Amino acid sequence: MGVLLAILLISGGNILYDLKLARVKYRGGGDWYNDPDVLPNLAKYINKHTNLKVDPKEYVVTFDNPDLFRFPILYLTGHGNIRLSEEEVKNLRNYLENGGFLYIDDDYGLDKYIRRELKKVFPEKKLVEIPFDHPIYHAFFDFKKGLPKIHEHYKGPPHGFGIFVKGRLAVFYTFNTNISDGWTPRHGDPPVKREEAFRMGTNIVLYSVVY
Repeated sequence: MGVLLAILLISGGNILYDLKLARVKYRGGGDWYNDPDVLPNLAKYINKHTNLKVDPKEYVVTFDNPDLFRFPILYLTGHGNIRLSEEEVKNLRNYLENGGFLYIDDDYGLDKYIRRELKKVFPEKKLVEIPFDHPIYHAFFDFKKGLPKIHEHYKGPPHGFGIFVKGRLAVFYTFNTNISDGWTPRHGDPPVKREEAFRMGTNIVLYSVVY
């Protein structure tokens, strides 16, 4: 347990956050809406295991909606295509450059499309592999070897990619693991895998508000 634990001890456990988690609704044909219980389930886990109080309601927002800036962390997933308008590209870049955080979880089939769209948002940047010593792997629970692998989409290890903005990890993209599938019982994952998924999800959320 890292920086967040120190903050909890110093403050006596009184966290002032009233954090809301938002799912991104996007165009292009991909199933942005799949597994609608994942964010509420993750919020309940965080509320049980930390002193951060997260609203268990799932909020839905589009990148061109001014309400985007009400949410410090956005969640995006799906199996297929995604296309961003010029307005969405501009608004998303503004959001990320001003402290927002975007978590993307490939649900098998999103990869080539999300890479194309992120290049529109930051044409001058690349998705880079996040090293295992980065705080996102240690924000609350300790993942010395990086991401846990929840589902086998492709042979080989899972990958955590990111885009840094002003030295801060602003986009975190998990590939070949499908962390968020572990936040729902629908896929029949064993308890140990679901626990790993919830723990990594907790790290992602806490990183977005602490770092």
